[in-house]
Amino acid sequence: MSDQLDKYQLKDFLEEKYRLYANSKFIENDPIQIPHRYSKKEDIEIAALLASTLAWGNRKMIIYNIDRLLSRFGDSPYEFVVNYSKKDENRFKGFVHRTFNDNDCIHYIRVLNQIYRSKGRLEKVFNEGYNKENTIKGAIDNYRRKFDEINASSHTLKHVSNVEKGSAAKRLNMFLRWMVRSTREGVDFGLWKNIPTSALMIPLDTHSGRVARVLGLLNRNQNDWKAVEELTINLQEYDKDDPVKYDFALFGLGVNEKF
Repeated sequence: MSDQLDKYQLKDFLEEKYRLYANSKFIENDPIQIPHRYSKKEDIEIAALLASTLAWGNRKMIIYNIDRLLSRFGDSPYEFVVNYSKKDENRFKGFVHRTFNDNDCIHYIRVLNQIYRSKGRLEKVFNEGYNKENTIKGAIDNYRRKFDEINASSHTLKHVSNVEKGSAAKRLNMFLRWMVRSTREGVDFGLWKNIPTSALMIPLDTHSGRVARVLGLLNRNQNDWKAVEELTINLQEYDKDDPVKYDFALFGLGVNEKF
């Protein structure tokens, strides 16, 4: 009985923190503010993918550098990507965010150009991977394979999570949360309809991992894909249809409350 009571108390606690942090104020200091500046679906998803790719380190510096990067795309990231040619490479000369450099930018743009020209939609690449196994792991792996198709450098591939080798894929799971989850809180976009919210995996990082372990939601010490699976499964007990909504609670507790 005491274990059940603890479970109910934890659900109430997670719900309280979810409601506290899952609102439009969250956007003010988060990289998700960047794609919120656009209105066209394709512009939003390209800005979101690049923003999530650069989302590691100090948040002010992340936002500053994403701004710097997207300013080189002009008013429409989508129009720039689909019309991209080799002569545009000079725009990115000298760009760097931590270990992500101008050559990595070019490889990402080449991948996006190929995807939109051959598939028509970025969403389709993730859908195809998801449909093979009905897993987000499959969706992320299929996206990564697009970099192999353009012979991306080994340096660039370090920035594309390899879930087959156990990566937690924090930034791509965050990107998928942005694209798939409902807009009801005014944070995520809900643009992609074919992957169910119930299938999303938690964007696990140092902060959320630490909080999850303190709360008894995660036993595994390493922040890898197995830990992502363990934590997501445990969060499904509290909301099977939308387990990753608790990302707001775990992140807020870790970053804002130093829990």
